[in-house]
Amino acid sequence: MPKTPEPAPSGRKPVPSRESLRGLDWFIFFLADVQTGFGPFIAVYLTTQKWTQVEIGFVLSIGGVVGLIGQMPGGAIVDAARSERLVAGLAIAAIGCVALAYAAWPIFPVVAVAATLHAAASCVLGPAIAAISLGLVGPLAIGERLGRNARFASLGNGFAAALMGTCGYLISSRSVFVVTFLLAIPTLLALARIRESDIDIARAHGAVVRQQPDPEATSVVHLICQRPLLIFACGVMLLQLANAAMLPLMAGVVTTRSSQWAPVLIAACIIVPQAIVALMSPSVGAKAQAWGRRPLLLIGFGALAIRGLLFATVHDPYLLVAVQVFDGITAAVFSVMTPLIVADVAFGSGHFNLAQGIVGTAVGIGASLSTVLAGYVSDRFGSPVAFTGLAAIAALGFLMMWLIMPETRHLETDQAAT
Repeated sequence: MPKTPEPAPSGRKPVPSRESLRGLDWFIFFLADVQTGFGPFIAVYLTTQKWTQVEIGFVLSIGGVVGLIGQMPGGAIVDAARSERLVAGLAIAAIGCVALAYAAWPIFPVVAVAATLHAAASCVLGPAIAAISLGLVGPLAIGERLGRNARFASLGNGFAAALMGTCGYLISSRSVFVVTFLLAIPTLLALARIRESDIDIARAHGAVVRQQPDPEATSVVHLICQRPLLIFACGVMLLQLANAAMLPLMAGVVTTRSSQWAPVLIAACIIVPQAIVALMSPSVGAKAQAWGRRPLLLIGFGALAIRGLLFATVHDPYLLVAVQVFDGITAAVFSVMTPLIVADVAFGSGHFNLAQGIVGTAVGIGASLSTVLAGYVSDRFGSPVAFTGLAAIAALGFLMMWLIMPETRHLETDQAAT
């Protein structure tokens, strides 16, 4: 069994202001809007600019490699920062500039630099959001807060997908990135509503107050060597290896078959899973407390494997939208479970965001390999073979979670929360 982290101190329960909590809700909503513009719409846009699948996969992989290199430093930066709000604000401003670059100059050097900057900014945004959430509500309420975060993120993704799909169809694929830039403005305004005084800096970094210092508990080496963290990191690497290329690859296939309707179909393929996430994510946090973490991880991987097999066999572009229900199940599970499991393992170490960076590094490895390998296999052997291979990788992740992943839920913390 994994070593139980020291529980949070039993002092006064955090009581953040309603303004800060609402500000976090809307910050996550609009941030999801901004990030939606850098999903499969990139594949649609670059396909209309006569890019090949290999070229698109290579550019997407640049972001994956930068994400791989930057995740741990990004988490360490957030742990060292005295203001997570400032870090998040700078990252959003950079992403807004990237959106304009995509719209204005869709040539390889500019797109490559823009993809690099976007990935670097995203490396600190994920840990910053989790840190702000933990700093506001504390460890005993973080599961419920993560479910709420996932709900607003999914609502934001769905809204942005509908808006950008409409703009792509009525105007052009280029307009998607102009809209992305404009959405960065309300994102920054929502971030400004979160009160700095409501965020406990030590709590946001996963630190606890101890009567006597415990060098082992706060050691980075001790954190990195924790078996549950390493196994889970390998699991999410397989998840991204199977998942990252699925929607971009399908977007390219749909664009080839029906270029006029491609933006609308891709928008629908984003809206469906986001609706599922919005409905399911709060209950995922509750079920994680009642059932434990492992059953939900198995559900997430199983849904991903089924989705890959259906993509390989379904040829009607409109039926592919229905297949995206399984994407919603996987996204609902891992949007909540990833930071929750990291919090299980790392809270008390003072390196919560570094631990997120470790898991994020695994995500970067899987995502960077996924787009290149799937793009190559698709160009060489056809998209059905590529989708079948991705489904097999998801099945391998399912077996890993079933056979060797330990349960990380801690009964002491659960009891303290009740």
